[in-house]
Amino acid sequence: MKSESPSMQSYLDYVHSLLSAYDCAAAMKPELCPVPCNAEADAPCAIILSPHPDDEMIIGALPLRLMREAGMRVINIAVTLGSKKERQLERLAELRAACAHIGYECICAAERGLERITPESRDSDKEHWKKAVSAVASQIARYKPVAVFYPHASDANRTHMGVHSLAIDALKETALSVHCFETEFWSPLPKPNLMVESSTEDLATLMSALYLHKGEIERNPYHLLLPMWMMDNVRRGAEIVGTQGGDVPAFRFATLYRHLLWDGKRMEPASKAGVFLDKETAAKILIGDSSRSN
Repeated sequence: MKSESPSMQSYLDYVHSLLSAYDCAAAMKPELCPVPCNAEADAPCAIILSPHPDDEMIIGALPLRLMREAGMRVINIAVTLGSKKERQLERLAELRAACAHIGYECICAAERGLERITPESRDSDKEHWKKAVSAVASQIARYKPVAVFYPHASDANRTHMGVHSLAIDALKETALSVHCFETEFWSPLPKPNLMVESSTEDLATLMSALYLHKGEIERNPYHLLLPMWMMDNVRRGAEIVGTQGGDVPAFRFATLYRHLLWDGKRMEPASKAGVFLDKETAAKILIGDSSRSN
């Protein structure tokens, strides 16, 4: 028998209900089991260049949909394992568990991740930066992805900003043509052109995978805050991906991206108009025929 939701008579009741739900979720200790990747070994792939372990899940709405709806492999490349050396191996173990849970493949750009991936390092230590670019470029050349996800240039965190430059430099070195998706978290994208809905099931999957980054969520409960962040993305996206004063989509949860096309030499916007990708529309429309090869 379906239980009825508690009645609410005021917005204070609403606020209390949100806090109550949050407290209940914070106390949960869910039992999570790995979900094997169902993609074929030779399926087209999407690569996530994640600045830190956990970023791959926070921005993972579209990669998850490409995997589930288009049968694509999703390969998370851990660019760094964080700056705290005493936590790096533990974070790697957490990352592998999270990726196994959601069905992503997981590799590291270096044995213990790359170090000093920041705008300052790019400018001041050319030799170090060149080696880092080559490490990432070799993985991109190996997998020949259809899509690459990486942070936008002004995503506030120094490593996120560094990974943006690292991604661009690596793409230049490989000269492949690829769909690029700039992501946001610490600072809003200045010009997003894509808003991707997440179903409640997909959102719960991302939260569960984030939960496995246990050391990080003890410090900051990203997994519990993900629904609220996605709800605010709908608010922002309706006006800046869509048109100011225009229709607001009916969905509740979404992630914003900037979709670009890299032709091997230059970057161009994928669309002059903003795109709302609801859960009823196949994510594959964004990348067309993903069976093409570079």
